This record gives sequence, C-alpha cells and structure tokens, in this order.
Amino acid sequence: MRMVDLIEKKRDGRQLTKEEIQFIIKGYTDESIPDYQMSALLMAVFFQGMSEQECAELTMAMIQSGDTIDLSGIEGIKVDKHSTGGVGDTTTLVLGPLVAAVGVPVAKMSGRGLGHTGGTIDKLEAVPGFHMELSNEEFIKLVNENKIAIVGQSGNLTPADKKLYALRDVTATVNSIPLIASSVMSKKIAAGADAIVLDVKTGAGAFMKDIDDAKELARTMVNIGNTVGKKAVAIISDMSQPLGYAIGNALEVREAIATLRGEGPKDLEELCLTLGSHMVYLANKASSFEEARKMLTDAIESGKAIETMKAFLQAQGGDPAVVDQVEKLPQAEYKIKLEAKESGYISEIIANEIGTAAMILGAGRETKESKIDLSVGIELHKKVGDRVEQGDTLVTIHSNRENVEDVKKKLYESIKISGTHIQAPPLIYSNV
Repeated sequence: MRMVDLIEKKRDGRQLTKEEIQFIIKGYTDESIPDYQMSALLMAVFFQGMSEQECAELTMAMIQSGDTIDLSGIEGIKVDKHSTGGVGDTTTLVLGPLVAAVGVPVAKMSGRGLGHTGGTIDKLEAVPGFHMELSNEEFIKLVNENKIAIVGQSGNLTPADKKLYALRDVTATVNSIPLIASSVMSKKIAAGADAIVLDVKTGAGAFMKDIDDAKELARTMVNIGNTVGKKAVAIISDMSQPLGYAIGNALEVREAIATLRGEGPKDLEELCLTLGSHMVYLANKASSFEEARKMLTDAIESGKAIETMKAFLQAQGGDPAVVDQVEKLPQAEYKIKLEAKESGYISEIIANEIGTAAMILGAGRETKESKIDLSVGIELHKKVGDRVEQGDTLVTIHSNRENVEDVKKKLYESIKISGTHIQAPPLIYSNV
C-alpha cells in the first residue's frame, strides 16, 4: 500500500477502505507518512468529502492511535456532552451538577481554553482550592459517590487527532465537516462515553456560521456515533449573540450557580434543560423527554441541583462556600459601565467580537502560553430585542486596569442599536 496511491484515490473522489484509513492514520502517527503527503490527503478530503462509513472508520482509527478510558467501574450509562464552542457557553458548569442531581453519572474530561475565555477546567479553577488532578481510581470513586467528577484531558487520548489538527490548522483544512466530526467524536468515544449529546452552535460566534453547515456537521457526528454503536443526539443552537450574560471565568461560575438556583438567564437555563433532558433520556433515567425535563426542573426547585454543585466542588478540593457567597470568587478591581449612546432596540450583539473584548481584558488566551486572569470579563445587561434608553448600562466591564478605552471601542462597534424593534433569534433551531 502506498500513500501516493491513496491520495490519488481520494483526489478522484473514490472511497477509502477501512484498511486504507488505518494505514494512513498509523503511518502518520508513527511518522512513516510525512506532513507533505498528509497535507495533500487532507486537501483532497476537504474538496471531495467522505462517506458516512469513511467518517466512522477515520474516527475509530484515531481512537485506536492512543489510550482509551475504561469507565466500566462506574454504575449506569455514562452520557457525555460536547459543545462546538461559543461565547459565554457556561453549559457544562450547569449541566454537570444538574444531571448528576437526578442520578445520571457525569464522568467528564475537559480541557483548557484557547480563545475568548478559559475552558471548563480554567473556569472551575476560579473556585479556591479546586483541582482536577485525579487518578483513574479516584475519578471513578467520585462519580460513583457524587455522580459527578471532572478531570483534565489525558495526555495520550487520540494522539493522531492532535497531530492532524495541528496540520489542518496550517493547511487551510480546518473547516472540513468530515474532519471536524471525526475529531470531536474520536475524543468523546475514547473518553469512555456510552452516549453523547452534541450542542452544535450556529451564528456569528460559532465555528459553523451557516445553519445548513451546522446541520450537516450535526448529522455527520450523530451518524458516526450510531455507526460505531454509541447513542448520539445533536441540538442546533444559536450563537449569534453570547449565551447568558457573563463572558469571563469567575463571572461564568457565578452565573452557573445562579442558574442552578433557578435565578439565571432564561436562555442559558432553557438550553441546559434541553440538553440535560436528552442526557437523562439517553441514560434511561426517564421514559420520555418530557419526564426527563420535569426531573431536572424539580432538582432546581428543590435545591438538589445546587447541593450537588457544593458536593462536587468540595470532593475536588474546592471551597463549597462560594456557592452561597459568590463574592469569594476572584473579583476584578474595576467595574466600569458602558452606557448606551442612543435610545432604541438592541438589534445585534456580535458574539465573537464580544468574546474578543473579554480576551483583550485577559479572560482568554491568545496563545497557549498566555496567562488567564480569572477575575475579568464582560457582563451584558441587554440582549437582542431589548429596549434601551440613552444612558442605560449596556455592559459592565470587569477589569484590573482602569483605562479600558480599547475594550469600550470594541464593545460599541459590536452592539448595534436600531430605531425599530428586532425579534430575538430563536435559541434552538432543531434536533438531529
């Protein structure tokens, strides 16, 4: 078998076999296939696409390139959730304790963020004392005891995917749906999930700006899951404006706590109830989506969800007192108001630009070496469709520097006000 023949085959739009895909991934992982040949194959895939079967075989080959996590010691069906990213996406911080509160085991591996804010691990480290360094035995024990634990990603999960992603990043082949789908699903399956709920974002702040592309990505990921014997469901949700009101690590933890009390932003709560209901249903804890949703709303109203959050934080060294005293979370020195320059209706909040403003403050990483400031960020006070009067506070900027004119300029450019009422975009478009 020769790599050049396989490049030619895919260039001409023909389907690669299981054995050919395994040869490619093994060869690229052990470096017997060079970058220049893999680059050529990636470009061929970018233009010719891959069949459902090819996507599934690519996913399995990437899983087999490294370690897999054995979660068989955890009682029950393990359901994982993955979001394709966005701005103010605090869903994991809410969903973990919420779903665990109704008896669904949440054994989650999360990473650090590169972009607007930190990843789930960074955000949780805003809680004094919290740590994610757990042995596999401790991890399984905590999930069985509390129904939830979150750890950092293992170093040797899907090494082929790590190499491929780095190459895609420098060869203009990141935006290929088969390659995105197999990358996401390989990591989720290798991490031991029995079932997977996918939150595929669309809009200005999403990777998939176009809704048709988002639907195609969702379908491809669900098909991969089903083909390799995992239950999977995908939700297409809006990311044209930030989710919730908080963009920033400690600010998002505070917002997650409020949501678990039933006092959070309505869009964040609704998305978490929707995703969580699918998780509960796939875990066979409810006989219908409606029953699952009622279980989750009951957990919020009874206080069980917030108690599960406290138990989770304490079990991993965090100070559970932050749940009742959010002022114990890191706080920025300055809280600076951004006032509306005119009256009207909010017509647009460009999510990715708001995220960039938070990153300028230090809430995110521009490079892997960047140090995050957990206390800073952006707190919105208005969403699309809201009425605003001149002088109203649009945003509170949480900053550790007094001069934030650069951030204000970015925010004014990113929040549009219209004289006519604009309907807010739908939060959830469809299920796959």
